[in-house]
Amino acid sequence: MRLLPSPEQVTALADTLRACNSAASWLSEQMHIAGVVRKFDVQKRFYSELRERFGLAAQPAIRVIGKTVDAYTTLRAGLTAGNYGSPGSDQRRKVEDTPIRFRPQAGQPFDARCLSWQFGAAGRDGTVSIWTVAGRLRSVRIVGNPRHLALLRSRPAIGETDLLHRDGVWLLHAVVDSPEAPRREPVNGFLGVDLGIVNIATTSDGDRFCGSCLSRYRKRQQRIRKRLQAKKTSSARRLLKKRRRKEARFAADVNHRISKNIVAEAERTGRGIAVEELTGIRVRVRLRKPQRATLHSWAFAQLGQFLTYKAQQAGVVVVQVDPAYTSQTCHACGHVDKRNRRSQAVFQCGRCDFVGHADHNAAHNIAARGVVRWGEVMRPAAAPILAAS
Repeated sequence: MRLLPSPEQVTALADTLRACNSAASWLSEQMHIAGVVRKFDVQKRFYSELRERFGLAAQPAIRVIGKTVDAYTTLRAGLTAGNYGSPGSDQRRKVEDTPIRFRPQAGQPFDARCLSWQFGAAGRDGTVSIWTVAGRLRSVRIVGNPRHLALLRSRPAIGETDLLHRDGVWLLHAVVDSPEAPRREPVNGFLGVDLGIVNIATTSDGDRFCGSCLSRYRKRQQRIRKRLQAKKTSSARRLLKKRRRKEARFAADVNHRISKNIVAEAERTGRGIAVEELTGIRVRVRLRKPQRATLHSWAFAQLGQFLTYKAQQAGVVVVQVDPAYTSQTCHACGHVDKRNRRSQAVFQCGRCDFVGHADHNAAHNIAARGVVRWGEVMRPAAAPILAAS
């Protein structure tokens, strides 16, 4: 939802974000010094001082503590996954030795005690009442997509809501519970999905979602950024700021469309979805310098997230499998040899002379591993009985 505050309300909202993020940065530093990460322990030790030092009410102080603790939980998960390098590396040591800092205008979560919603008649916009450091702001007008407004109006309870200030616009990101479809048994096997850069996704049915359009768009955006950065003028900086999220939005739209098609096909055919587990790929893979930007701009994690939540809504099973040697293994005879992968697109088995598209062959192997993985999850003491599609 978009907020439409008056100038006085804008000042109060901006002061609130600055106060909450200053409190979060201070709390982060205290947690780092004391080595305390559990929310119960943090609240017990720093709650009173946090309120007195920054003038926060009770519930906003709790939300600041929760935000800070969640940030450290995410950081620890990234360290465990190896996203900041191996133990002992300079990058990892720097991350571990530096407390988390929050931007002055970073988003702040609110719950039902800090923010309440008032909706008008059907089809009309509503208002919100929100806590600020200057007091409670009432009847702040909101506008948004009519479908989103109808969704909020139909829910008896609205969960956590984040207040954000982005590019001069005030936004509310509200969380609502959406019912999931009952999970269906993948009686017809699994639909394997091979992820890549040239082809963003290739399914075991032979459907390929080409990445050339996205690659051309990224290269064009890179040229435009390079040209604007070289000018070093105020107008060029304004354009850079205006364009900074265009590429991310474009890539997210592509991932939404791809994941929607894959989930719809799996739901239609009564299959599950098997994808590669690519955690830590940026640390494991070593590439030449011209190829690094392409790898690091590859939004494979986002595509995996979109596949997961869309599948949950549709009741489709999603499993992650080991990606090792899927591109070097012949799905017809099981022969493994790196020479089988003749080029990026061509796969030719050295044993049975099977010839096909390399990504399509890898997707077949992923589908077969999905059957095995599902058997390990659901029937650990029995052999899998499903047949890969």
